Amino acid sequence: MTLAPLARDRWAGAGSAVRIDGTALAARTLDDLKVRIDRLHDHGFRPGLGTIMVGQNAGSVSYVAGKHRDSAQIGLDSIRIDLPETASPADIRAAILQMNDDPRVTAFIVQLPLPQGIDPIPMLELMSPAKDADGLHPTNLGELVLAVPGGAGTIDAPLPCTPRGIVAMLEAYEVPIRGQHVTIIGQGLTVGRPLGLLLTRLEATATLTHSLTEDVAAECRRADIIIAAAGVAGLVKPDWVKPGAAVIDVGISRIVNEHTGKAKLHGDVDPAVADVAGFLSPTPGGVGPMTRAMLMKNVVEAAERHLH
Repeated sequence: MTLAPLARDRWAGAGSAVRIDGTALAARTLDDLKVRIDRLHDHGFRPGLGTIMVGQNAGSVSYVAGKHRDSAQIGLDSIRIDLPETASPADIRAAILQMNDDPRVTAFIVQLPLPQGIDPIPMLELMSPAKDADGLHPTNLGELVLAVPGGAGTIDAPLPCTPRGIVAMLEAYEVPIRGQHVTIIGQGLTVGRPLGLLLTRLEATATLTHSLTEDVAAECRRADIIIAAAGVAGLVKPDWVKPGAAVIDVGISRIVNEHTGKAKLHGDVDPAVADVAGFLSPTPGGVGPMTRAMLMKNVVEAAERHLH
């Protein structure tokens, strides 16, 4: 899917980057999914998204609410289980098994992070791989690992939502991936590690950097694409970016103004990077909407696999 030229807006300033608009692309993706869901309804199948949320993490509350708004917009049924912060591992396991067995649930997520002290990996392993909407079950990640780089076939398993959204954004704006050097800042389970696998399948050279990387700035300067997912506000500076490179901001930090007491969202990328980069996806308004859209896409694809 390629955005019309009208959407290829530039940031303010001469010679500034093309703005990769995740909100606009997500809206188009949801419109397409609504058509596919209507088709499923015509065949008597009602797909449903399930969510399990433990506690009241501010980011998780907002994100899960957005997922259910998107579901309502495109005709997906919603099934949710909200557990208190004090929920035990046994409580969470019981909720997962309930979702596994619920015929209304086509696919579901366990919203991360879980409360401190609860290991998410055993919880993800307990999910039915066929109902894994986030693409993070070890079986589904294994399919991504085993996929042949550059292969013509598709992976018959859900892809991790944020990495899938990032790739969709780059492709929509015709940013080359194959043969390009990509530096990823952050090696987390939801973004860095699976994104490295996905980009390798697409025949990019992916470098994952982290807190022990000797010189993250140097790794960024040689990159054609930078993907910042560290959660450190303003980390990526203009002098970290090769002129014309594409920069995708995944990080999100809530910083409270000491004078007003109000929190504002900040990404990992200094806005001044727009004067150097060729393409820039911001926070907010970039990867977040696309992550939710890819979640919806995973649910719809799971429903279509079930129907066929």
